[in-house]
Amino acid sequence: MAYDFMDAIERAKKIKMVVLDVHGVLTTGVVLYNEDGMKFQAFCHDDGFGANCLMMLGIEVALMTRKSKIVELRAAEVGIKRVIQAKDKATKLQEVADEMGLALDQICFVGDEIIDLGVMRSVGFAVSPANGVPEVQEASHLVTRRAGGQGVLRELGEFILRAQGKWQGLVDKVSAKGWG
Repeated sequence: MAYDFMDAIERAKKIKMVVLDVHGVLTTGVVLYNEDGMKFQAFCHDDGFGANCLMMLGIEVALMTRKSKIVELRAAEVGIKRVIQAKDKATKLQEVADEMGLALDQICFVGDEIIDLGVMRSVGFAVSPANGVPEVQEASHLVTRRAGGQGVLRELGEFILRAQGKWQGLVDKVSAKGWG
């Protein structure tokens, strides 16, 4: 699927909030269980850095998924304050946008599966990881080079911050003073 790179940049310039599906976007989608039935999922460290870069420069990051203690723990570890639980993602995102005083064209949604299509079609900047299903990639304004669980948010965060002219300032700040 080919997307219009310049259109993606223009859309990214408006973004004030990034909302991500979790399974297949921030994870590979693989779920592991041990013999005692404990569930495990792996998250990419790069995505935590991407979230922190965005949040440091005033762009809210939120996760949208079903109820999951693992997701809540990861969000807290990274500093993501909003974990949105929803079956009807588009309706719930509109409620969140209204609550925050944001227009939908100021929101980026990252999804990988057909369940994400409704919300992706409602936002200003829809993004698919490299391993998103064909229908999702077709509905996206940007398809990342990285697959889910392999740094999608890190790549997207840099894309948005470069489009907004904020990336070099972040690089200068972090390289001069360290993180934090």
